[in-house]
Amino acid sequence: MVNGAFNPDALRGNGLDLIVLDEFASMKPEAWTEVFRPALSDRQGHALFIGTPKGRNHFYERFEYAHNDPDWAAFQFTTAEGGLVDGEELCRAARELDPVSYRQEFDGEFVSANRHRVYYTFDRALHLRAQSFERLFPVVWSIDFNVSPMCMLLLQRVEDIVQVFDEIVLPNANTEAACQAFLDKAELLYQQVPGYQRPMNVEVYGNASGNQKRTSAAETDWTIIRQFFRRWKGTYQESIHVLSANPPVRDRINCVNSRLRNTFEENRLFIDPRCRELVKDLEQVAWATDSTGAVMSELDKSDRARTHASDALGYYIAQVFPLKPLIGHQSSGRIL
Repeated sequence: MVNGAFNPDALRGNGLDLIVLDEFASMKPEAWTEVFRPALSDRQGHALFIGTPKGRNHFYERFEYAHNDPDWAAFQFTTAEGGLVDGEELCRAARELDPVSYRQEFDGEFVSANRHRVYYTFDRALHLRAQSFERLFPVVWSIDFNVSPMCMLLLQRVEDIVQVFDEIVLPNANTEAACQAFLDKAELLYQQVPGYQRPMNVEVYGNASGNQKRTSAAETDWTIIRQFFRRWKGTYQESIHVLSANPPVRDRINCVNSRLRNTFEENRLFIDPRCRELVKDLEQVAWATDSTGAVMSELDKSDRARTHASDALGYYIAQVFPLKPLIGHQSSGRIL
């Protein structure tokens, strides 16, 4: 039986012995997790994933998973190794294509080839490294007030370097749940702070829409956070920084790209590899395109899981390291 996977829901309900997912990189990721994987369970069936890489998307994640699970196997072949295309044609293709496109299409490499990639200065080799909590510096808690997922980052500024050492991602969350999740992390950090540094300094950043959008029926997000810190007065000393309006999306993204790598090739932002959702954002978030393929000024939000962790990062970076003077910042720098 051969079927297209444009509408995965139409393929539900069949028990399967073997499924071959051809060009899996072009399929919706939920086709596997929500439709095909359950269909194999009754008969303990098998699956074969085939495809050309399209950057480090869900196909890449499945390829990496196969390397670390004994029930899976992963294979990677170049066009030359396939033996179906002669060497002269490969040379002609190499002359016509840029190196990144050739490595993806002919060498089968998982490279970030998305021409519309938003955070184009991010490079795993440069920016991913283990980060630890620096006990003599304030903790920054930066929040994106999305409901599902709600994404938050824990980071620090050490001189001119930004170090993202942890992330919190909550499905179907509200602000009270966000505060509890932060507390679970902060209690472990507090134990590392020397007595003379207590209460522990916490700087809080996030989107201005938290002043209007309500994840609680009666109170704004920022009000709930302010009340949370009142309950923990003496343990944490907070300073809450919020703009009266969010900066333009492109300005915020330019700030992040500049912090990742500037014209002098300085890297001033480093991320712990365990911040998986943030890394996915930096590699996968793209600009939306119209029906003709022209790039628009809006982010592609077709994947509901994307943009939120990088937004949380951007709210902090744009305030602390702006590319131009901020307009509309509350004079006190905190909510009173």
